[in-house]
Amino acid sequence: MTIKRTTMALGIATALFAAGCGSDSKKSSGDALKEIGKGEGSLQIIAWAGYAEDGSTAPEYNWVGPFETQTGCQVDVKVGNTSDEMFQLMQAGGYDGVSASGDASVRLIDAGLVAPVNTALIKNYADLSPFLKDTTYNSSGGKNYGIPHGWGANYLMYDSAVVTPAPDSWGVVFDKSSPYKGKITAYDAPIYIADAALYLATAQPDLGIKDPYSLTQKQFDAAVALLKDQRSVIGEYWNNYALSQTAFEQGSIVLGTTWQIIANLASVNKATLKTVSPKEGSTGWSDTWMVASKAKHPNCMYMWMDYVTTPEVQAQIAYYFGEAPANPKACALITDDPTHCDVYKATDSAFASAIKFWATPRKKCLDGSGDNCVPFSDWIKAWTEIKG
Repeated sequence: MTIKRTTMALGIATALFAAGCGSDSKKSSGDALKEIGKGEGSLQIIAWAGYAEDGSTAPEYNWVGPFETQTGCQVDVKVGNTSDEMFQLMQAGGYDGVSASGDASVRLIDAGLVAPVNTALIKNYADLSPFLKDTTYNSSGGKNYGIPHGWGANYLMYDSAVVTPAPDSWGVVFDKSSPYKGKITAYDAPIYIADAALYLATAQPDLGIKDPYSLTQKQFDAAVALLKDQRSVIGEYWNNYALSQTAFEQGSIVLGTTWQIIANLASVNKATLKTVSPKEGSTGWSDTWMVASKAKHPNCMYMWMDYVTTPEVQAQIAYYFGEAPANPKACALITDDPTHCDVYKATDSAFASAIKFWATPRKKCLDGSGDNCVPFSDWIKAWTEIKG
């Protein structure tokens, strides 16, 4: 397929923020904003690359500029390359918000680094896909801690000219006797342990794994053992999707975990690259805008969350970054590629319900099964041991 990106008109009226031009910010119970006050003139955010483009990467990709013009909130973006880096930056302080994936969001909540959000202040919240709301990774204790942004699944990609027969199971990346040894890749993060657990839920049903993020010590140890065995066939781990794309295109990697955006871009230069959602299902990511508990500019942060959930801006971000938008109304506005939402299955709730979205493990099991689950701190330690 051909990838073509051109500027899309925002068409967002200044009146979008009229409700935010009155009083100073006010807090309600649980430290959530009660109403949006006058913008403070500045906004400091941490974001994945491609989530807050101001035209500096390419002039035609700019949705930050119109936001600044409409609100008076001057945006300073710090790109976070990994969830761990985002968490550390939030710990250091000085930021108003962050676009957190599920392997960071619960950590942020538990550390008291983010505040509950008042979803009633986000005009487009009602339009966001229901399966992204009130989840184990963006809510806690009956409170919402963020606004859904965009999402995607983790797929299995393979070079069909090399890998035969076509795989339909994650088992091919865990085969110690694989003929593709040294050319297999896996996502480089502790949360990848969940991918092993997801596979084991089917491969070893006697383990009783129901939720890959709610693992007892026995289940966790089994997943870690599988990943330590897998280490011998891994050519490289990845967390930079541009580098992963290059590895698949050049053939140094022929099999492993990928995102749809990597598959789209890589297949332009190498048509033999294919993706599959394996029979065991898949993990995935759903990003959430969260407000820092000590935000100096909460009004501007709420204005930003309101802005980036509008269909017009969601359409731009989803197309530029390569993801399913949280607001399905954006789909009709992605005119450069009318098939975008079909490719990313943006409105397929059945597909989304089968994805095990990243969620930070806690000792108190996320699935409500008890308080004997392995916490994420142990996942981090184990990942270091797995990679050696």
